[in-house]
Amino acid sequence: MQSNPFRSYNFPIMSEAPVSEFHERKAAIRKQAHENRKNQPDKDTVSDAILARFLTLPEYRAAKTVMFYVDVRDEVRTRQALPQALETGKRIVVPYCVDGELELFWLESMDELELGMYRILEPKNELRSVASKRLQPEDLDLIMVPGVAFDRTGGRTGHGKGYYDKLLEHARLDTPLIALAFECQMFEAIPMDEHDVFMDKIVTEDAVYPGRGRQ
Repeated sequence: MQSNPFRSYNFPIMSEAPVSEFHERKAAIRKQAHENRKNQPDKDTVSDAILARFLTLPEYRAAKTVMFYVDVRDEVRTRQALPQALETGKRIVVPYCVDGELELFWLESMDELELGMYRILEPKNELRSVASKRLQPEDLDLIMVPGVAFDRTGGRTGHGKGYYDKLLEHARLDTPLIALAFECQMFEAIPMDEHDVFMDKIVTEDAVYPGRGRQ
């Protein structure tokens, strides 16, 4: 397991520190987490172990409509699990970005995806306007959440653009938010602001960490 120099840092959970210090700390964590994730060895095998844990969760088994993120760059790789998920009878949903907002697409076949901008796997353009394919956050029974860094209370930081924050604002309160991460993305404490959303669980190759969720 890779060492993480931030694990012993006692960062505040909420932004009690001056604003500039708060954002500097968060930026430092993001930078270190990006580096840790980039250097994670054997990403495919480790991702498979993380996904195996996710697929056995009671929240996943109970959910009828599940949102999977589709991995980009150094994130925990999820696309290899999509074909198996599509065979379960669940309604599988993937997000895609339009003008800074995440839209939701009901995925029924891997053939409905193509490489889009920045070589991100996305729903084909000609299918996005099909009314039956478009879902809302309120339709989701479980949301798989990516991120850059996490802590063991469910604290999360993304890339700072707020795409998932906007989506999660509209999710039902009874919809579990479950993040996937490499263990090297886990920190002692993520500085959290009032509008930041805590995860219900974080799944790594080593453990399933229970978070505080949206209390």
